[in-house]
Amino acid sequence: MKLLVTRKMTDTATRAIKARFEAVFQDEPLTEAEAAEALREYDAILPTLGDAFGADAFKGDIRCRILASFGAGYNHIDVQAAKEAGVIVTNTPDVVTAATADIALTLILMTMRRASEAERALRAGEWIGWRPTQFLGAHVAGCTVGIIGMGRIGKAIARRCHLGFGMRVVFHNRSTVSALDIPARQMPDLHETLKACDVAVVSVPGGAGTRRLIGQAELEALGPRGYLVNISRGDVVDEAALIRALNEGMIAGAGLDVYEKEPHVPQALIDAPNTSLLPHLGTATDEARTDMGLRALNNLIAFAEGGEPGDRVV
Repeated sequence: MKLLVTRKMTDTATRAIKARFEAVFQDEPLTEAEAAEALREYDAILPTLGDAFGADAFKGDIRCRILASFGAGYNHIDVQAAKEAGVIVTNTPDVVTAATADIALTLILMTMRRASEAERALRAGEWIGWRPTQFLGAHVAGCTVGIIGMGRIGKAIARRCHLGFGMRVVFHNRSTVSALDIPARQMPDLHETLKACDVAVVSVPGGAGTRRLIGQAELEALGPRGYLVNISRGDVVDEAALIRALNEGMIAGAGLDVYEKEPHVPQALIDAPNTSLLPHLGTATDEARTDMGLRALNNLIAFAEGGEPGDRVV
C-alpha cells in the first residue's frame, strides 16, 4: 500500500511505519484541494488535526480506502462523506488520555494561581518584590471542579483532581455515567454544573453537536469567581464571548490549550487578563505521540491484512 503521512512522527513511530509501508511523509496541513488529491493518489492516509478532509474532498474517483487518523478527535474529517465514499476512518483513543489529563491539571494550576500572568510580569521586569496582595489567586486544593464531558479523559481529570488535590467533583455528560471509582455527582443541567463549580474543565468531543457549547450564557453561569479550562476542541468555546467575559470580569480566568481557528490566536485573547494559553500541548510527550503513531499504524496493518481495524469510527 502506498501511504501518505501528513506530519512528521517521532523517530520510533517513523521507523515502524517505514518498515511496514511505502510511506511518504509531509509536514504541513492539507487544504481541502490537497486532501482531495491525496485521496486520489494514495491507498491509505495517516492524517491529523488541521487536515481538511471536508465533504468536497471525497467527490470523484477515490483510490484511498482508509484514513487512519492520528488523534482521538476526528472532526477534521467529514465522516459521513467518507462513509458514503467507502473510506474507513479510524482514530487513536486511549493512548491520549493520560497526557491530555495532565495538561488539564497544568492549566488548572496555572490559571487559578495566576502563574502565566505573574511570569509575564517578572519577565517584563515589572516585579518589584513580594507583596501580601500581589497576584492573589484561588485555592486549588479542596475546591470544586466541574467536568464537562465525562469520557475517558474527563474521568482521568476527575481522578487527578480528587485524589491529588482533594477536590469535589461534579460533572455534566450527555449520557448517564456509572461505575466511577471516585466520589462524583452527575448534574443533568450544564448551567447548574457551571454554577456549582470553582473551575470548569471542558473535555467533550468536537463536532457540530458541541460547537460553541460554552457561550456567554454559560460563562455568566460560571460567574466572576469561576475559572474555565478547555482541552477539548477550540470551537467548543465561543472565543469572542470568552474574550468579553475575561475583560469584563464575568469570569476569573481561563486556561486554554485549543483555539477556534488554530493556529491563529486573537490578539484580544492574548491580551485578556488572567489567561494561560498553551499551543495545543495536550498529547505533547514523546511517549504519547509515539503510542498514537503506533496505534494508527496498527489500524493500517489490520486493514492491509484484510482484518477489521480496532479503532474504526466509520
